[in-house]
Amino acid sequence: MKSFGFLSFGHYGAPASGYSAKDMLTQAIDLSAAADDLGVNGAYFRVHHFARQAASPFPLLSAIAARTQRIEVGTGVIDLRYENPYYFAEEAAALDLIANNRIALGISRGSPEPALRGWETFGYTGSTDPRGADIARRKFDELLEAISGRPVAPADPAQFGPGQKLPIEPHSPGLAERLWWGAGSRDTAVWAAQKGVNLMSSTLLTEATGQSFGDLQAEQIDLYRQAWKDAGHTHTPRVSVSRSVFPVVTQQDQQFYQLRQGQGADQVGVIDGFRSTFGRTYVGEPDELIDQLKDDAAVMSADSLMLTIPSQLGVDFNAHLLQSFAEHVAPALGWEPNTEGPTTGYEI
Repeated sequence: MKSFGFLSFGHYGAPASGYSAKDMLTQAIDLSAAADDLGVNGAYFRVHHFARQAASPFPLLSAIAARTQRIEVGTGVIDLRYENPYYFAEEAAALDLIANNRIALGISRGSPEPALRGWETFGYTGSTDPRGADIARRKFDELLEAISGRPVAPADPAQFGPGQKLPIEPHSPGLAERLWWGAGSRDTAVWAAQKGVNLMSSTLLTEATGQSFGDLQAEQIDLYRQAWKDAGHTHTPRVSVSRSVFPVVTQQDQQFYQLRQGQGADQVGVIDGFRSTFGRTYVGEPDELIDQLKDDAAVMSADSLMLTIPSQLGVDFNAHLLQSFAEHVAPALGWEPNTEGPTTGYEI
């Protein structure tokens, strides 16, 4: 593990919290600025629709990029079923330019949403897959073409002459190297490698083989890296995993985190019709966490770790959580603060 960041689900509007959508957005910006000062490497946000959670990520990420200097800004993940790939390419390029190439946009078919086939309400019809995976894959191919700078639209012959085509503007060179695919299975990880994009291993895997979540995820990473090598790509890919980690360094930590002690084991359940594996929650004193995370094969194999945070508890609480991990746990795992420069992947 070279770097770590936080992954926020962006919840708001729960009766107990009293937070509004505006509160969630402004606090996300403030927490990202605090994390940047701490040397945290990334600020990443989940994207959901028809729910009181973060959505429409580009305004938020642009605001964070404008307030920060070094931290990577990104998503985990954008549901491509709901997106126009060409407009997405315009927004992603603009964000990448504003952020000085500090983006890590996780994209995928997406998880189950509250709305039934909600992408159709957004105007994207024609899927023959109940989960919409077919339109997500098709859109991804269009997105990769658009951000490459290749011409995609017929030009007006009155202005450009016959047979000309136009690329998406603006163009940000190297943007494709800052895209990630959120993979929930080994087969999808191999597909992502073949496409030449980074791997964002999902917070759950739609597989249950009896292996621990960490071992199953490490196998997924190994298959991805072998497929990357076989495909002959010339640049080094990035790989991330996410975990819930709560270091106990104060009495207040002990009082709060004891509520999460019962989540210290992997869970198996059914999601989207698939028997799936969910990762455990890590709670403990720093030395204990260091030993446990070193035994987590996926954490040690990935170059980037995303810490899922209880964002509804506010900026101060989560800044303390990140500072505790940065000071007491991360250095023993190989962490390189953002002051050392952009995170890079492990050579294959």
